[in-house]
Amino acid sequence: MTTDWLQHIGDLALGVLVAVLPLMALFVVFQLLVLRLPRKQVRDILVGTTVAGVGLFLFLLGVQIAFLPFGQVIGERLGELSSPCIMAGVGAVLGLTTAWGEPAVRVLADQVEEASHGTIKGWLVLYSVSLGVAAWVAVGMLRIAYGIPLTWLVVPGYALAIAMVMVCDRKFLGIAIDAGGVATGPLANTFLLAVALGAASATGQDALVVGLGFVALIALAPILSVLALGLVIQFTTKSKE
Repeated sequence: MTTDWLQHIGDLALGVLVAVLPLMALFVVFQLLVLRLPRKQVRDILVGTTVAGVGLFLFLLGVQIAFLPFGQVIGERLGELSSPCIMAGVGAVLGLTTAWGEPAVRVLADQVEEASHGTIKGWLVLYSVSLGVAAWVAVGMLRIAYGIPLTWLVVPGYALAIAMVMVCDRKFLGIAIDAGGVATGPLANTFLLAVALGAASATGQDALVVGLGFVALIALAPILSVLALGLVIQFTTKSKE
């Protein structure tokens, strides 16, 4: 058992090194040939990159130890319930808390407020993304409960998004697309996907067919919710005028 864990930790550390070292090497090459940054700044960048690599290793280790098994157990218990409404309700809570705690979502919200000089509040972006993910995670749990084909949700969802793009303010388009990317961050890809796979297995369905595809719904959710936020602000502004 101990030997297996040491082997797993070694493989994980090697994977992180393979991911981080090329970036550090590229920075060193640019520093020597182009950048010529001061020594203090170079030291800070290298130390920060090292800290980020250690953090990535610890995060991935924590995912393997806790996040994936925890999410799968929750999904299996939800799948054993006879009430799809409870599955959807719990899924909505999990989606809300996961999106709320996603670091990339908060970074996006802060950058939107900074880039817009405060005209678009960061908390509005954070709330809209979190509520959108919550709603679509609930829909995803209902899909697992009733065996709804994924295309029945994805195709109309993106058709609606395209229709909203046609009438929404252009400045919200970029925010919405980026929100779809940041919402599917490490928390969603590790925890919520594990919940979906566990629920699909517990309901006796093929996890490859029913469980996977959950992240696609999560990616669609903030696009629709942020575009909807843009339409609301747009309509409110016109009404005041």
